[in-house]
Amino acid sequence: MIPRLNKTNVRFGSIILIGLCLGYTVTVMTRLPWWTLFFVAAAWIGVGVKLRWGKPVNARYRKMWPWSLVPLSLWGVYVYLADSFGIVDLGAVFFHLQAGMAEHGGAGKMMSAVLYTLTMIGILAAVTWLSRHDQRWRLAERFFAILLLASNPLLYGLGQRSAAIVTDDGAWLDRRYKPPPVEELRDTPNLLILYLESIERTYSNELFGDAYADLNALGERGAVFEGVRQMNNTGWTMAGMIASQCGVPLMPAGLLHDSQFDPLSKVVPGVDCLGDILAARGYQLSYLGGASTQFAGKGLFYRGHQFNTVKGREDLEPLLEDPEYVNSWGLYDDTLYDITADEIRRLDKQENGPWGVVSLNLAGHAPNGYPSQSCVENQGEFDGQDILYSVECAAWLARDLVKRLESEGLLDNTLVVILSDHLTMRVSVWDQLTALDRDNTLIMLGNGIEPQRIRRDATMLDVFPTLLDALGFHLERDRAGLGTSLFSNNRTLVEAHGIEVLNERLREETALQHRLWEGISPQRRDPDELSQKPSQEPSQEQILETPADMADEVELIH
Repeated sequence: MIPRLNKTNVRFGSIILIGLCLGYTVTVMTRLPWWTLFFVAAAWIGVGVKLRWGKPVNARYRKMWPWSLVPLSLWGVYVYLADSFGIVDLGAVFFHLQAGMAEHGGAGKMMSAVLYTLTMIGILAAVTWLSRHDQRWRLAERFFAILLLASNPLLYGLGQRSAAIVTDDGAWLDRRYKPPPVEELRDTPNLLILYLESIERTYSNELFGDAYADLNALGERGAVFEGVRQMNNTGWTMAGMIASQCGVPLMPAGLLHDSQFDPLSKVVPGVDCLGDILAARGYQLSYLGGASTQFAGKGLFYRGHQFNTVKGREDLEPLLEDPEYVNSWGLYDDTLYDITADEIRRLDKQENGPWGVVSLNLAGHAPNGYPSQSCVENQGEFDGQDILYSVECAAWLARDLVKRLESEGLLDNTLVVILSDHLTMRVSVWDQLTALDRDNTLIMLGNGIEPQRIRRDATMLDVFPTLLDALGFHLERDRAGLGTSLFSNNRTLVEAHGIEVLNERLREETALQHRLWEGISPQRRDPDELSQKPSQEPSQEQILETPADMADEVELIH
């Protein structure tokens, strides 16, 4: 027989659980240290005991279901996302729902999600018990439910995205889109792109010691770009790669008003990206990633944009001498870079035109990273939590790969681009990082690039035309996609308008979304067009822009 729980124990247990969870939420939503949750919990428990919550003087039990259960659950979802990733990006949530999350390596995240779910069930049970046993809670929780709904950033973000369908001008960004070049290259240098997962340039700050030292050493030999910031819809791996290879933010195909959550068959098919441009000029293109190409549509993107070879964990793991030498996401960087070097040797030996190789590592992946065994031998033991250890490992292995390839003459007439895919998510030095002005890594070596440091207000959108410029393409007004070459004197969109304006315009944008997903997303038809008879010509709507809107046409003066 199951013993009946004592009401006093349930009452105190409910108050304590809610207090601890409230304190934890405060630490997640602010920069307060984790131990302050106990002060918040103690204050809550003290008030609860003083006011006799759950045991009022004139107690009247009533079986009911609190209105706040759903709002509390939604807040639980938001706190989980904020605690896991640091910054909640709804674009990432929508895109991953569409592109697929098969073969992800987030086993730890799954355990965390289970723990959060069990905790939320406990909170909902506690609120229900207190509301049924205390008429004051029954009255107050109705207003509390409204407050929870109104204050939830998740619902605020959903509302902003849904409101895009009623905006007066949903084509501000699309009007600024510049198709990439079509002319032939006089010279066709090879191209090596090393995406370093979450290894942002902010780690070069003296606060983080020598973690970034090897990348600083590489940067002394080429162009280092400072100030490459992160705008909305460029803050996860696929979004960062698409921004830097296509010059556009990754707007998911099916936002709320599109009702389109079927699995994707293509990724941004409506724009020409780096692969399309280089393949048209005879490049042999390869993508090699430590994680699965099935996760988040990476395989769909690279195959759809004319890469000849696209390989991830499922293709590369059988090539390992030790099949057990993998992490939860996939290959460690040392084995990935050995395979990358072999691929470059193969392409160079074929002499079948210029080659381009894109590699995506894993060492810096939040929250703790996945340092390789070779780094343990070089740096000493890894404590399992220090992200700076993993950053140092990623930087050292990237520099070692470049040195190895150079020693074999494989980087002659080659542009080498080393960059982060996005800013890191929540890691062990999160508070220090978020207190600084953060920017992405972008280093370019070879192909005649002189050592220099270029400081510009830019985003990952500007990487695309900068890369094309470095390859030797002539760009009209130094622009491609929504970006501007950082080698030029022309303003970037951030320099002209500010990143807040860009993010605001992005939330209102619908035309660019349809451009990206042309052939997949439903075609937009204006209400005026639907109301016209077949014989009538569509009315021409005049879009008026202020001088500030057109400021991106102004040339920078140095």
